[in-house]
Amino acid sequence: MVQPLKDILVLDFSTLLPGPMATLMLSEAGAEVVKFERPGVGEDARHTEPMIEGVSIGFAVLNHGKRSVAIDLKSSGAVDLLRPLIEKADVLVEQFRPGVMDRLGLGYDTVREINPGIIYCSITGYGQTGPKVSLAGHDLNYVGDSGILSLGRGPDDQPTAPFGLIADIGGGTYPAVVNILLALIARQTSGQGTHLDIAMSEGPFAFAYWAHAEGVIAGQNIGSGGSRLTGGLARYRLYTAADGRQIAVGALEEKFWQSFCDVIGLPPELRDDWSDPNACAAEVARRLGERPSTHWEPLLAAADCCCSVVKTPAEASLDPHFKTRDVFGRNLSISGQIAPALPLPIAPEFRSPANSVGVAAALGEDNARYGLDVT
Repeated sequence: MVQPLKDILVLDFSTLLPGPMATLMLSEAGAEVVKFERPGVGEDARHTEPMIEGVSIGFAVLNHGKRSVAIDLKSSGAVDLLRPLIEKADVLVEQFRPGVMDRLGLGYDTVREINPGIIYCSITGYGQTGPKVSLAGHDLNYVGDSGILSLGRGPDDQPTAPFGLIADIGGGTYPAVVNILLALIARQTSGQGTHLDIAMSEGPFAFAYWAHAEGVIAGQNIGSGGSRLTGGLARYRLYTAADGRQIAVGALEEKFWQSFCDVIGLPPELRDDWSDPNACAAEVARRLGERPSTHWEPLLAAADCCCSVVKTPAEASLDPHFKTRDVFGRNLSISGQIAPALPLPIAPEFRSPANSVGVAAALGEDNARYGLDVT
């Protein structure tokens, strides 16, 4: 099958995570992505550990398969140099604070005059409007502002940071990709581009739809770890086995819960975790803590009750299920060393050939390709 974005040109002015992961997805679907970086140093992610022979692994994971152009956007004539590319581009992705691209002469209104059909995607923390428009922030701030962090922050004396970058990826990358694709479809009819305003602090709301129902619409007070999906019930919690490994108990439905209780031998009088969840959870914890995870894992798998041993990232990459589905089957080269590429939620038939090996371009490697020898 022909890659759906094979004729799409993307200009990537983003850095670090949300934008680069979005353009990586577009690249994997066939788009030509041109990444613009500062001459001499490149973007900050090029200098983050860990590294292989001086090449950042994190940078390579997010930027393989893209072109690299080194250009000082603050220099006189930079916009004129970029004009030929802007005229041909389909998508522009930027991740500066609101107003920065305008000061560089690359704001949406200016770019639209050059190319009315361009899809201009701005990814910021708080969007292009509103009282917080100029505030600095990171993922932790955005999930805090969205109310999501309060739902499972851990004990007050040792609060826990979120396990995933929900705002960066769920509020930045995914909405950017979805809306860019929607805008490209809309352009087929209208012939016009648009300015997409993606705010990372807004995306996390969808990740806790139940909290919206309970806390916003119903007006219920949801304490940290108090909801049925954050540990408020014994049937949906993490427990620690005798070997220190954790057991993820997700037996929400009654049939799964009863099967789980049968496996651990929980007495009938303690199985009602709705009336006394703490007493029930205490006994579940005691029983699971008596034996190692290696004892429980096969029993829970046989019971098929939505309960499993928590895996490390390295263990997950070796899981026979994921290996059978070739989730980690794509590769990238980092200083000549082959490593598994980041799994992306793109159907295999839309991606580059499975046997291809991605490489992150050296800084400025593609200046000559685009007639930008002056940096």
